[in-house]
Amino acid sequence: MKIDAVIFDLDGVLTDTAEFHFIAWRAIAHKLGVEFSKEDNEALKGVDREDSLKYILAKGKITVNASEFEELLKEKNNHYLTLINDINPSHLFDGVLHCFSILKKANIKIGLASASKNASLVINKLGIDSLFDFVGDAAAVAHSKPAPDIFLSVAQGLNVAPHNCIGVEDAVAGVTAIQSAKMFAVGIGERHVLTQAELVFPTMSEFDFNAVLATFSSRSTT
Repeated sequence: MKIDAVIFDLDGVLTDTAEFHFIAWRAIAHKLGVEFSKEDNEALKGVDREDSLKYILAKGKITVNASEFEELLKEKNNHYLTLINDINPSHLFDGVLHCFSILKKANIKIGLASASKNASLVINKLGIDSLFDFVGDAAAVAHSKPAPDIFLSVAQGLNVAPHNCIGVEDAVAGVTAIQSAKMFAVGIGERHVLTQAELVFPTMSEFDFNAVLATFSSRSTT
């Protein structure tokens, strides 16, 4: 087997908008009378907007009707969009452009599999939208991470087999999604957290494609 594509998550892998999500979700939680901590925000890594709101409602043992639910989602998203208005290429993590350059030279396709419905806006602001061969649409898949849907949809969009793909994630839910899609999982973050990933690098600046290639190849021959 060979590597045909590397499919990246966005938040925590290519850039960090986690703080903006935290501020926006905390405002919604406080409006509902629910405490929302950094730990809560960590628990929502890789989780889509709807399930994040359900988490907050469950924590506060609060029930809302469908209309109120949609209004809260809209309010959170509007707040988030305001916060990310000033994102620019300087917010791209070190190592991302170098990694993309290596993949391009190796004729390996680059995909994006983000749970965020604002992913296209963010990569546009980061100035990297033209570098992707396919960007997944989180709104178009039936199930969010940890289900494999978004990764499988990107593999389909790239016209590659999932088992020939590398998935790169910083969240446990994302790593689970990659493995459920029968892809090779690379984590960005802490080894003791991303225990299910085949390889883990602390940051994108330490992403070693040769190490990924060697490990992928050795796995493929076993």
